[in-house]
Amino acid sequence: MAWIDQQPSKQAAALLKIDTLFTLHRLTMNRLIPPEQIAAFRQQQVIVRGARDGQVVFRPPVSVEVPYLLEDFFAWLESPAAQEMHPIFRAAITHYQLVFVHPFVEGNGRTARAFATLVLYVAGYDFKRFFALEEYFDSDVESYYQALLSVQQSGQADLSYWLEYFAYGLALEIEKVKQKVMKLSQDLKMQRELGQQVALSERQILLLELLQNQGQITSDDAQMILPNVSVDTILRDLKDLITKGVVEKKGVTKGVRYQLLGK
Repeated sequence: MAWIDQQPSKQAAALLKIDTLFTLHRLTMNRLIPPEQIAAFRQQQVIVRGARDGQVVFRPPVSVEVPYLLEDFFAWLESPAAQEMHPIFRAAITHYQLVFVHPFVEGNGRTARAFATLVLYVAGYDFKRFFALEEYFDSDVESYYQALLSVQQSGQADLSYWLEYFAYGLALEIEKVKQKVMKLSQDLKMQRELGQQVALSERQILLLELLQNQGQITSDDAQMILPNVSVDTILRDLKDLITKGVVEKKGVTKGVRYQLLGK
């Protein structure tokens, strides 16, 4: 997710290539599997076992077909037909197809979810750190596998159930983000006290959530939840929250603390 967040949205469409698939596999599986298996097509037959009983539930295509199947998939992804499709369905099909082809020995699910997230990001679904698709799928692994397998079990490669499952999960996670933002807005009484909705960046929402949980925070606390953000940027975000009348600063120099205004 962090790598996707760093990509300029205007240039992200150019990333929907097989090279990016290798990049995402490298990032998600670094140090988890042998180096020779990272960002390399599998050269052997693999199987997928069920999470509950360990039984074989899926046998991906033979390894010699992997490059050709992916070539066909990426050609479809760039096609007018794919571009006319709703982005959520396009991401769902991307996810399914990458899992079906199973191009790598390990890490296919993680890579497929990351690439599906990229497809959504390119289409304007910019979730940043609010949630990742893994949260929904990991909450019930058995249901996730059953939804994926439903396509093959249908006998006609019917994607209907998988598309419904994927779209429903995305809707659930978006609703969680909405409720989180609304709760922050209500708890801080922003609308009532300031007379209008306060515009917050995703970083500022994370900072406010931390303030709600801890009461007070330091810049070090803020860096813990925003490890990829510079101290200067964090301090600017806090200063902006002070200017908006949401946060107040206590103490000086090394003893500086931040807390919600009026707490």
